[in-house]
Amino acid sequence: MARKPGCPICSKPSAQPFAPFCSTRCADVDLGRWFGETYRIPAAPPELNDDEDGEPDDLGA
Repeated sequence: MARKPGCPICSKPSAQPFAPFCSTRCADVDLGRWFGETYRIPAAPPELNDDEDGEPDDLGA
């Protein structure tokens, strides 16, 4: 029988109202990690405009 994955924070069994977490506490810990920039999503550096002095393109102007 396949076992369900546990809470990503504390590894306890996840609870349906808080899925994939086991509690509000673990959900809040995860949110705090995102706010504190512990988790990061890799991104490509901004492209440079070749016809200027190396500054990124200003799309707002």
